[in-house]
Amino acid sequence: MIKHVGRLVKSKRRVVVAYRVVPGDADSCLVIATETLSADEHDSLMKVVESAVGQEADDLALVLDRSPLPDGRLMLRAFHATGKLQKMPTNEVELIPNQKTSIRLDELNNLIAQQQGISVEDLALTDPSQKTPTDTSEAVVAEAPIANTNTHDVLSDEELAASYRSQADAMFKEAKKLREQAEDLFPTKKKKKAEVSE
Repeated sequence: MIKHVGRLVKSKRRVVVAYRVVPGDADSCLVIATETLSADEHDSLMKVVESAVGQEADDLALVLDRSPLPDGRLMLRAFHATGKLQKMPTNEVELIPNQKTSIRLDELNNLIAQQQGISVEDLALTDPSQKTPTDTSEAVVAEAPIANTNTHDVLSDEELAASYRSQADAMFKEAKKLREQAEDLFPTKKKKKAEVSE
């Protein structure tokens, strides 16, 4: 089951949902049509979507704003600057977490809002300085880059290194979790045990 991937209801064009709800417009979302991306952009985006950090994020935009493309530009800003981040009505986008399941984004947003006891408008990302006390400090820190629109698209060496370290930490955690799942599923045979049985 993979979050953030979907398609347009009418044309069936594949999209990645960056923002489930646009601030000030609860009936709209921001998506990236994957067919508009170059091969390296597409591969980089999908790695982020499928990563543990990407799957843990409620809104993928938080992760995209910290993730660089191969040329060093931050994904969210690069896709926005090149017109690849498109505003769509939420009732025209359906999420497809697997091949057998689909749900329209407006329906999902309504379900999440009901479960949390808030309005759909409250699901939208906001300025981190306006976060409610119930929000975690990690989420507030993660959203900070989105509010900063004065930065340039190219990362400094220090920023790029920090991004690589962050991605490496996330990949390490994901690899550890996958290894544990593999061991639970089919434990590795130890060489010593094999020798003893002989």
